[in-house]
Amino acid sequence: MKWMKFTLYSLLIVIACTCGLWCFSPLLFAQSNATFKSAVDLVVLNFTVVDRHGKYVCDLRPESIRVLEDGIPQSIASFAEGNQSPFGVPGTIGSSEGAFPGTSVFLLFDTSNMMYTTFAYAEDAIANFIRGVDKNDAMALYSFSRNLVRQAPLTHNRTSVLAALRQTVAGDDTALYNGLLLTVRDAAKVPGRKTIIVFSNGPDNASAIGPDDVGSLARDAGIPIYVISTAQLDAQAVPHRVFGQLTTLTGGQAYWAKTWQKQVDAFNRIREDLDNSYTVTYYPTANPNTGFRKIDVEIPSDVGKKLRVRARAGYRPRSS
Repeated sequence: MKWMKFTLYSLLIVIACTCGLWCFSPLLFAQSNATFKSAVDLVVLNFTVVDRHGKYVCDLRPESIRVLEDGIPQSIASFAEGNQSPFGVPGTIGSSEGAFPGTSVFLLFDTSNMMYTTFAYAEDAIANFIRGVDKNDAMALYSFSRNLVRQAPLTHNRTSVLAALRQTVAGDDTALYNGLLLTVRDAAKVPGRKTIIVFSNGPDNASAIGPDDVGSLARDAGIPIYVISTAQLDAQAVPHRVFGQLTTLTGGQAYWAKTWQKQVDAFNRIREDLDNSYTVTYYPTANPNTGFRKIDVEIPSDVGKKLRVRARAGYRPRSS
């Protein structure tokens, strides 16, 4: 994947494809319609389980959990804990298809002019995270201000990602949701478990699309979004509400980290979350619902009643 800088024109084309704004030409409509025309074959579901003290619950087995879609029990095809290699569940067809060890991590770094005064500290916090990620995880680095730049393609080579990080420069307005949209689109093409980590100061003053549309797209694609914001924590601030909704919708989490040490701590907590999460895949049982399908993960035991599961709420299948 070569480096690429998106212009506003190419961004508008992507937004049109995503939101159904087929106003450019009949040819664009035909091409975009073909791109999005696919059926749900395999659902990849990531979730974490914690006790009432917030401590991760480890060593669960496929028979310990139950996955329901609109209340319909699903047959788990593959199961993995943390970065262990997934294993197929006996009695399922194609039980290991689409499941891979490790996580594809897409880092989205805010390089707008709003980050100028803390830019060097932010780079150091991100570099520290890159060095400590599990060896099975692949990483990609994107940066954004008004435009998105693919700084490093998805790779297991940490050195190349670190080198790309040091080549980022600050400047221009902040188009966070534009950049996030394009990152989600790229991540959705990658099979297996993946996640997006956004490092930003929060305010967006240049996007042509809103957070709800981006969040819904990531939720439907099964991509948890984590956000580390350097903005001041304020329950009344727009970034606080938006980032909270965006991460909850996709099964991720938001962290408020104004200082370098808090940023490092936030990255460590995300890494711990990835290391202690579970990934299951399943082929959806026949369901006439073509709209939003609610997903529930249950632990049907007396102990399970005291546990808390965090996962995306569901998804909207694409048309076949």
